Amino acid sequence: MEQHPIVIPYQARYFTLGTLSTQTRQIWFVLHGYGQLAEHFLKKFKVLEDQHIFVVAPEGLAHFYLDNLQTTGRASDRVGASWMTKENRLVDIQNYLAYLNAIEQNVLENVMDIPVTILGFSQGAATASRWAVEGKVKFQRLILWAGVFPPDMDFHSAHQILEHKETCFVYGTSDPFINDSRFAEMNLLSAKLGITPRVISFDGKHEMDSATLLKLS
Repeated sequence: MEQHPIVIPYQARYFTLGTLSTQTRQIWFVLHGYGQLAEHFLKKFKVLEDQHIFVVAPEGLAHFYLDNLQTTGRASDRVGASWMTKENRLVDIQNYLAYLNAIEQNVLENVMDIPVTILGFSQGAATASRWAVEGKVKFQRLILWAGVFPPDMDFHSAHQILEHKETCFVYGTSDPFINDSRFAEMNLLSAKLGITPRVISFDGKHEMDSATLLKLS
């Protein structure tokens, strides 16, 4: 058996919140977590609309039914998306970087001097990190929310980019996925990158938090 790569035209989607105008103060690109859809994830940023922040929500290119067919015996109506899995992983990364670069070019084509924030939630944190370092996006701030840097980054190249940017690590104090070992991993990866992210916590679980979003706005 032999595997063959093929390149095809591909149509994807993204969602936006707010209006991009002369009144826009900031632009945020927000990357959802595993099993989420961009349309639903974007609703969690509604609080930023009155702050004149234009929010762009890309979506993982792989979609799947959230319920297990082996358990339920039928497909669910609930659908989620993923940025990548371990299967054909490097190609998935290349594909989503090209997709994110295309969105950035489309959104920012005629935009000048508006600060850009990249936020990644959970699985989206690794995607956001790779895009910030390996993509073509121009940004001022990277926020990792309930997620950490990917351990296979080119740390030298990443340092050269991130040392000049604001980086933040945000987590809920009751998040079951952010434990001592996860903190240790974040500290180790930050040390390898030669940066010290600003750490922000809130009273909550593995979720977005409106009050914290406003503080970051």
